[in-house]
Amino acid sequence: MRIRLDLAYDGTSFSGWARQPGLRTVEDTLATGLGTVLRMEPPGLTVGGRTDAGVHARGSVCHLDLDEPVWAAVPGRSDRSPGEALVTRLAGVLPDDVVVRSAVAVDGDFDARFSALRRRYTYRLLDRPHLLDPLRRRDTVVVRRALDVDAMHRAGGTLLGLQDFAAYCRARAGASTIRTLLEFSWERGDDGVLVGTVVADAFCHSMVRALVGSVVPVGHGARGTGWPREVLAGGMRDPGVRVMPAHGLCLEEIAYPASPVDQVDRARESRALRTSTHPEDG
Repeated sequence: MRIRLDLAYDGTSFSGWARQPGLRTVEDTLATGLGTVLRMEPPGLTVGGRTDAGVHARGSVCHLDLDEPVWAAVPGRSDRSPGEALVTRLAGVLPDDVVVRSAVAVDGDFDARFSALRRRYTYRLLDRPHLLDPLRRRDTVVVRRALDVDAMHRAGGTLLGLQDFAAYCRARAGASTIRTLLEFSWERGDDGVLVGTVVADAFCHSMVRALVGSVVPVGHGARGTGWPREVLAGGMRDPGVRVMPAHGLCLEEIAYPASPVDQVDRARESRALRTSTHPEDG
C-alpha cells in the first residue's frame, strides 16, 4: 500500500530533508519515528520538496509503501482509522519540531515528487529591525537598509515563465535548470515584514534563495528592476546575487491534481521529463 503523509517542520535544527550520515535530518527523524510506531526498519520516504539545512516547511508531502497487514494493524484495539491512529502515535515519538498532520492511503501510482503540479514557497524579510517579533526570529531575515517592495515586485515579475534558470541554480552534473516560474511577488504586511511568494513547477538547488537575492539589491536601489532578468539571460551565477539565508524560507504548499487519475498522468509525464533531463526538485 502507498501512504501519503502531510507534514510540517521547523528546519532550524535540521541539516535539511535528506538523510546524511552523522547529521540530524527531517527524513531520518521521520523514518525512525515511523519504524518505531510500525515496528519495522525505518522505511524509505519519497518527498515532494527537498529542503536545505535551516529551511522550514508548513506544507510538505511524502509517501512510503507498506504491506497491507502493517497498515491495518496500526490502530491496534482502538476504533480509529489507520491514518488517524498513525498521526496520533507519531505525535508521541517525534520531536516537537516535526508534526505529521495527516496519513492516508492513496493510489499506488501516486508519487509525492512526480505527481506534483507546483511548489509554493514564502520568504520573510524585515528592513525595520526594531519591529522584529522575537518569536519570529527563526523565520525572518533582518536587513539593515530600507527596501522598496514595489521595485522588488516589479523585478520579480520579469522572471516569470518557462526559462533556463542556470544563473540561479547551484550547478549539478547532468541536471536540468529549466523551470516554469509561475509567481514571484512581494508585499509588505501590517507588521512591516516583506513576504515574497515564489511558485514554480519545481525548483533546483538553492534557486529560491538566489531569486530572492537577485531582487534585494533592487529593493535597496543598487540595481534597476531589469537587472535580475539580465542575470538570467547571462546564464551564469553572478557574484552580485547573494544566496539569502535559509531560515527566511518556508515550503508552504505542494499542489497535486485533484483526481487520482490526473495524479497518475502527472506522475507519468513528470517522470518522463526527469528521466530525460535529470532535474532536482525542491
